[in-house]
Amino acid sequence: MKRLVAAALYMALSLGAIPAHADTSAAAALRDGDMRKLIFHGTPEAVSKVAFDLADDAGQITLEEFQGKYILVNFWATWCAPCRHEMPMLSELQTEFGGDDFEVVTIATGRNSPAGIVKFFKDTGIDNLPRYQDPKQKLAAQMGVFGLPITVLIDREGREIARLRGDADWSSDSAKAIIAELIGAGS
Repeated sequence: MKRLVAAALYMALSLGAIPAHADTSAAAALRDGDMRKLIFHGTPEAVSKVAFDLADDAGQITLEEFQGKYILVNFWATWCAPCRHEMPMLSELQTEFGGDDFEVVTIATGRNSPAGIVKFFKDTGIDNLPRYQDPKQKLAAQMGVFGLPITVLIDREGREIARLRGDADWSSDSAKAIIAELIGAGS
């Protein structure tokens, strides 16, 4: 009986009768080098709805605002040496893939002065990434961010599908292939 139910469920999924979450196995298979630290979840996970600050005291936003596209959320800080190393690679990823299907979202978490963030971006040559802030670490805490940097991949439906602890080479062929696979597969 279990086999019959499993077969019926498989057929319904394959015929599109039951919506399924995006298959990330092809993207996961592209992990090489630093990207092997990118852990894909078996089932997408809900993300926090806590608001974080826009740059220049322009208000607040939530991750829900990005639904409809894949986003790579990078939690970082101005004092974080691995973050300084990683940020230009995230900028390159945004330059290559940013648009209607994908966006890199950078969120400075904890004590980072707005002037310090501006200086950090200037010193690292970043001009295409947002200067969002989570000064009281409310979003970071609800997202399970302990240590920096932490990068989270979120699908078009606003669910976490993968996470990487520590820094990585986001300009690598592997990272670019993963992003290309995700945004191509979800179109």
